[in-house]
Amino acid sequence: MADAVLFEFLHTEMVAELWAPDADPGSGSADRITPQHKAGLSGKKKSWSVLEGLGFRVGQALGERLPRETLAVREELDALKFLCKDLWAAMFQKHMDGLRTNHQGTYVLQDNNFPLLLTMGSGSQYIEEAPKFLAFTCGLLCGALHTLGFRSLVTASVTALPACKFQVVMQKS
Repeated sequence: MADAVLFEFLHTEMVAELWAPDADPGSGSADRITPQHKAGLSGKKKSWSVLEGLGFRVGQALGERLPRETLAVREELDALKFLCKDLWAAMFQKHMDGLRTNHQGTYVLQDNNFPLLLTMGSGSQYIEEAPKFLAFTCGLLCGALHTLGFRSLVTASVTALPACKFQVVMQKS
């Protein structure tokens, strides 16, 4: 249980650090924002990419520690079932609440009480801030699938806190 709390604190600090506006050290004023952050969009994209990249590497590392029989998964659906049960239990001490597919390479994974969103308020004003807390997990899922031999694109959405959905689109090689 202590491991989960430590991970949540680490994740929260990573998000806070990457989304914090940078003070201009040369100006003598801590309130001045850099031109890059005035534009805003490029800084957010970079922060998202950094968190997603960290998650991807962690997902690969977890995938490398999987039992040999798991690495032999050949079907996409079996790989996604593994993520929903085993990987989610290893990371968040619970199973994913739902897995749906259109049988054409698109899967939707749903978690109704996502641990990294539990500490956020339940008001609609927090829904705009929630996606940045999902970037790491998108990378994590993508990295684990990569280790299993599947190329994918993972996106996340939040409609009501603390629930979230991860859409996994498998890339054909």
